[in-house]
Amino acid sequence: MTSLDLLRSRKFLPLFVTQLLNAFNDNLYKNAMVLFVVYSIYNSEAAEGAFSGIASGVFILPFFILSALAGQLADMRDKAKIIRIIKFCEILIMVVGSAGLVMAWEGIAVHSFAIPLLLVALFAMGVHSTFFGPIKYAILPQHLPRESVLAGTGWVEAGTYIAILAGTIIAGWISVEAAAVGIVLTAIIGWLTSLTVPPAPPQGEVEPLDWHILRASVKLVRETMKIRQVWLAILSISFFWSIGTVLFVQFFPLAKNVIVASKEVASLFLVVFSVGVAIGSVVVNRLLKGVVSARYSPASVIVMGLFVVIFYVLCKIWQTDAPTDLLTVREFIAWPMANVLLLCLLGIAISGGMFVVPLYAFLTTRVAPDKTSRTIAANNIVNSGAMVLGSLIVMGMSVAGVPVTEQLLFTGSMCLVSAWLGGLLHKAELSDPA
Repeated sequence: MTSLDLLRSRKFLPLFVTQLLNAFNDNLYKNAMVLFVVYSIYNSEAAEGAFSGIASGVFILPFFILSALAGQLADMRDKAKIIRIIKFCEILIMVVGSAGLVMAWEGIAVHSFAIPLLLVALFAMGVHSTFFGPIKYAILPQHLPRESVLAGTGWVEAGTYIAILAGTIIAGWISVEAAAVGIVLTAIIGWLTSLTVPPAPPQGEVEPLDWHILRASVKLVRETMKIRQVWLAILSISFFWSIGTVLFVQFFPLAKNVIVASKEVASLFLVVFSVGVAIGSVVVNRLLKGVVSARYSPASVIVMGLFVVIFYVLCKIWQTDAPTDLLTVREFIAWPMANVLLLCLLGIAISGGMFVVPLYAFLTTRVAPDKTSRTIAANNIVNSGAMVLGSLIVMGMSVAGVPVTEQLLFTGSMCLVSAWLGGLLHKAELSDPA
């Protein structure tokens, strides 16, 4: 089965479209909310950076708390049925988020009620994605032949970032009231597509669910640590996404206060980043020819770190001749060095995509089929812990008055740790090939 055949497959296409809409709606809501607050409510780089970090942390926190339960549920119940329940809940959550956006736009109790309501809906979307996350990867080995799992994983990753791209573009360009309508409509369409996902019943013995969240989380991570390649893949992915979180948190304050550009330009930064990761996902799949391997991961993330340092230097040069008024997208593109800045950002994203995508395939091909959802859940626990930590570090640096440009150097240094972890994984892979 070729990569294009997957997109025509009854066992893959409905899941692909459903998760695409899920990623689109997450980003439409989250970016519309953060852009509105950063550009229309706050007027301080420290406050904007802190709020951006809070929003990221609020969305990620449920992954840390509930991933163990989500993984158990996905392995012990029909995955398709769970998807349908999750997508119906998304409709209710987006109604709450829509109300918060409308209140903020109308100026009704903005700080006392509207912003807290927006964050409550964002947390609920985090819960929603926590339960959906293990399924979208774990269902692939159940529905696809082994030789197609890497391609399927690549399509899921590429589709996710294309959806992020679309949600980010639209969030930056439409009005907040249009976003309030769009998130509800997208949730409804996502629920309808979920109805066509084929059944995916449990593949092993059905065990009782452990509702003790802390105990289940510790047990889940401890079990995953027994498989060295899987554990190293999880650590590598987690550290990568802590880097990604720091970058995403920095984008909005950096666009507004360093580049001195409009919210549409801030959206453009995320668009370029999303396109780059999608390109990297496809490129590394072609290079590996369907073989699950971390061969290119260490070099890829080192290149990513180099691009981050270059991006920092470009931002410092930009500040020496920064505009006095917020640039529109057209004015930004015409500004000296803008194209170089965007190409550098694209390089960061492409190399990042090449690093992380093969690592996800380790999680579904190095464990028994009836353990895949729980393995993904263990990955989400460690990932989310690293991402929350990244958000807290950004918040701390912002509150301490560290300029957002200097924070980029911290991001670049983190790439060295990711390269070391990727190298350990590749050594483990060579010593014990699957």
